[in-house]
Amino acid sequence: MVFLHQIGIMRFENTKEFAQQLDKEDKLASYKNEFIFPEVNGKEVIYFTGNSLGLQPRSAKKYVDEVMDDWANLAVEGHFYAEKPWWDYHERFSAKLGKVVGGKPSEITVMNTLTVNLHLLMATFYKPSAKRFKIICEEKAFPSDQYMIASQVKFHGYTEEEAVVKIEKREGEHFFRTEDIVTKIKEVGDECALVLIGGVNYYSGQVLDMKTITAAGHSVGAKVGWDLAHAVGNIELHLHDWEVDFAAWCSYKYMNSGPGNASGCFINEKYHGRKDLSRFEGWWGHNKERRFLMEPEFQPEPDANAWQISNAPILAMAPYLASLEMFEEVGMPALIEKRNKIVAYLEFILHEIDKEVDASFEIITPNDQKERGTQLSVFLHGEGKELFNYLMENGVITDWREPNVIRLAPAPFYCSFQDMYEFGQILKAGILKD
Repeated sequence: MVFLHQIGIMRFENTKEFAQQLDKEDKLASYKNEFIFPEVNGKEVIYFTGNSLGLQPRSAKKYVDEVMDDWANLAVEGHFYAEKPWWDYHERFSAKLGKVVGGKPSEITVMNTLTVNLHLLMATFYKPSAKRFKIICEEKAFPSDQYMIASQVKFHGYTEEEAVVKIEKREGEHFFRTEDIVTKIKEVGDECALVLIGGVNYYSGQVLDMKTITAAGHSVGAKVGWDLAHAVGNIELHLHDWEVDFAAWCSYKYMNSGPGNASGCFINEKYHGRKDLSRFEGWWGHNKERRFLMEPEFQPEPDANAWQISNAPILAMAPYLASLEMFEEVGMPALIEKRNKIVAYLEFILHEIDKEVDASFEIITPNDQKERGTQLSVFLHGEGKELFNYLMENGVITDWREPNVIRLAPAPFYCSFQDMYEFGQILKAGILKD
């Protein structure tokens, strides 16, 4: 029996032949060959965890080897005489990332790791006073964000209870409502020093209305920053046009840069060159033309690079640059176009399997494409960890989040429509095996 589904102008079928036809029509299909897949039982896996760690681009090794060769052949002189000199290596990211996040090249820099950068940015943008000291975040934020915010307010002499305001979902609902966030911001009003929220919720995959929330924060005099760990390389962003104050993101998820790799930062140009701002400083943020004069007084770079502190970790950044070359080649509009189609197809497959086996899946990610990226979070009523283990043992790499959720993230660079079909068949077998 053929199952049909209508989403917009897309008409889906739950058959291998239909999935293969979608792959033939996919303009990005060839990029699947540009990544290295683990194998289970001698077969390449279906990889759904690009929202945790993206696959390795085949070109990454070449970029790393290039640095290793320069180190071997030039040693310290590689800072200036390598094909890609190390002293300004980080500057190669700004224009490319600007197209991904919707920022000017001058507003982008790459350094450190995500939580470290959020701490460093809060040194600039969280300046509590007797009246204005509260931070608004979401309930059950990613643990690192929770720890960071709690430790920041403690550092400034406040308790979490008095200084941290958490936005809550309504009883029985899985998503944050924009109107509730805006209402909470207005309630806190002139006590609000900072709004700092995850742009894409790690648990549900919900995309928040960053434009509206940023404007609401500014309307009460607060600074607004975003943790974009699950957003960059996944959704459309316009950080400059939205007048976001700052943002930071990791690069190892949808950006495919390798485990624990360098973080990116956006710092709105209105803060560049300001002498009234505080920040933690180091010599890589010093005027690069005078950096090696070893002057005692800090002279900041005229852009986001003023927030740089230490020598760039070149070996770590090389795979990031390799991946960014592909983003530059393809462009976010093409990735988002495929993302929308493949996620819709995955959603269709889930519903069809649900009907075939009379299961009770609940997709807790919004079904409005404007409110989701590539991740679908599936609540497995009654199936639980056993089904997750079956998927893993049979070549579907996904991840588990307590209490009973499997996250599925078909990254458009390397996931195929046939992957979605095959996943459905493995899922059905896992449910029926008992």
